Amino acid sequence: MCEIVKNVRNSETLRKSFNELAKETFDLDFEDWYQNGFWRDKYIPYSMVVDGKVVANVSVNRTDMLWNGRRKHLIQLGTVMTKEAYRNRGLIRRLMEEIAKDFAAEADGIYLFANDSVLDFYPKFGFRKAVEWQYSKKISAWGEELVQRVPMENSEDWKVLIKAIEESVPQGKFELTDNSDLIMFYVSKFMQDNVYYLSEKRAYVIAEPRGDELLLYNIFASERVDLEAVAKAFGNKIQKLSLCFVPWENSGYEKELLRKEDNTFFVKGELFAEFEREQLRFPDLAHA
Repeated sequence: MCEIVKNVRNSETLRKSFNELAKETFDLDFEDWYQNGFWRDKYIPYSMVVDGKVVANVSVNRTDMLWNGRRKHLIQLGTVMTKEAYRNRGLIRRLMEEIAKDFAAEADGIYLFANDSVLDFYPKFGFRKAVEWQYSKKISAWGEELVQRVPMENSEDWKVLIKAIEESVPQGKFELTDNSDLIMFYVSKFMQDNVYYLSEKRAYVIAEPRGDELLLYNIFASERVDLEAVAKAFGNKIQKLSLCFVPWENSGYEKELLRKEDNTFFVKGELFAEFEREQLRFPDLAHA
């Protein structure tokens, strides 16, 4: 008999089964995120359980965003997976319907990122394809490298960054708020080498230099920081700044549709019409 369990986090047995399915499906394991204290109340798996095992799942991610200073309560769906032996039984449909029942009145909008194999599935639940925008600009850096890499290897390193995140003002016009948990999912797992400190601006920077291009994921500082100045602080090898979020002011930036292979953006809710008119994107660090 199938049973819907809302949040397996606090059950060691179900959490282990959830992680086994996530690793099997996406090569992801959430256990270290949990053990490090970052899996808290904003990430809520809705799991179908059979005989004490998770066989299907859709996770709810509460991703409140500050949009031009206004808070929007958004829900992101992710970690959609079904054990092979239980596919084509309508389990994901049941989970989607349960989530809609629980969150329809609460959320200003719901969104997700889907791979190409399921593009016909989500429109059945009222989702439509939408677009995001990429902002970038050419820069002329000439000075020495001023940023210092900050190790992200243990709890003391993480505490410093979490404090900076919680005390930071928004650096973009559409930004994740009150959710250091999700940012630390990246920083404590995949991006331990991508955190820098720029003492001149008293800013923590999450970025990835790629040859002469800098991918800037976010900046955490008590005041708004000039993005181009941050890019130049990475030294004269940087000639292009590509943002993984939306700048407050887009003057001087080139804009183009954001295209990611096997990653289609689906949305549900009236506010996404305005989202597209304003040519926004979800910050990469807000993807769950």
